[in-house]
Amino acid sequence: MNKIKVLEVIRQGQIGGGESHLLDLVTFLDKEQFEPVCLAFTSGEMINRLEAMGIKCHVIDTLKPFDVKVQQQIVDLMRQEQIRLVHAHGSRAASNMVWPARKLRVPIIYTVHGWSFHDDQSWLVRTLRQWSEKLICSMADRVICVSQSNADTGRERFGLKDASVIENGINLVRFNPDGQFKNLREEFGFSADDFVAGFIARCTKQKAPLDFMEAVRVAHQRNSKVKGLFVGEGDMDAEVDAYIAEHQMSEYVYRSPFRTDVPDLLHCINVYCLPSLWEGLSIALLEAMAMGKAIVATPTDGTKEVITHEDNGLVIPYCQPQALADAILRHFEDRALYEQCGNRAHQLVDQRFNAQRVSDAVGQIYREVVK
Repeated sequence: MNKIKVLEVIRQGQIGGGESHLLDLVTFLDKEQFEPVCLAFTSGEMINRLEAMGIKCHVIDTLKPFDVKVQQQIVDLMRQEQIRLVHAHGSRAASNMVWPARKLRVPIIYTVHGWSFHDDQSWLVRTLRQWSEKLICSMADRVICVSQSNADTGRERFGLKDASVIENGINLVRFNPDGQFKNLREEFGFSADDFVAGFIARCTKQKAPLDFMEAVRVAHQRNSKVKGLFVGEGDMDAEVDAYIAEHQMSEYVYRSPFRTDVPDLLHCINVYCLPSLWEGLSIALLEAMAMGKAIVATPTDGTKEVITHEDNGLVIPYCQPQALADAILRHFEDRALYEQCGNRAHQLVDQRFNAQRVSDAVGQIYREVVK
């Protein structure tokens, strides 16, 4: 039986939510039936890790959606690798793959990791992005959404039909609260009794990093045991660094660029904060839940499907750092609630969000589309 050669495409080679999803998908995919090849539009740690697993990877440099300058390179790559199926993760990757796939008559699957349009954009930007998402979905042979809310939004905004919902999964061996972890608190300057609020995400507008910084500043003023861990990088790095310097927060906030030891990072924090403006279904959130962390998050599409307020986490309004500070302090002061939220978050992920299940479901779609 000839293996189905699948081109897994994503916009960047750095590790983020979608990239972690791709890593787990490739890890658990049935290699007897499928041969994955990866294409990213920037280099980074994800490429290094895939290559270490023996996965063939390619990088075609572009930061633009619908970039006509790279279309022929993509066509040549697909011919060279004899690709039978394309799986594009995220709108940026999909926008650069729909025309080459159509040209070569290769079926394409589009996984939506959160729509590129959202309500805080200008009318023009939102309308253009909504139109581009509709175009991509209409050209894809199958659309996968990582949350039911995403599928509902697509149906309401531009008539998306027949989308498959496959929720993200987590490698529950790697993200296991009973595992062995490095003690990073000493390295970061935290004591055993400090209450550490963690932000482990890309430093971009979507994740609202300044809301997290302001919340930690306010919470620390009210209780000096509250400290912050900020791990991530992106186009708001300079603004975050300036905020830390302006408010003299370096003594109680540890700031780090991207790191690969995410389970160790999660082990050393008490509460995971995700004040995002929009999400599909955050992989980082599920990782924190798998590790039994107390959660504070905004009600984005995927988050509101997995976090129930005062049951397995605390849900706060968008763009309200004071509410985020109050929630962090509530977890610190109400230890019964803090432990309940962590335990129930872990139980939910353990029962429902297994990466092997995701790969099996995606593999089934691969078979259906190729047939």
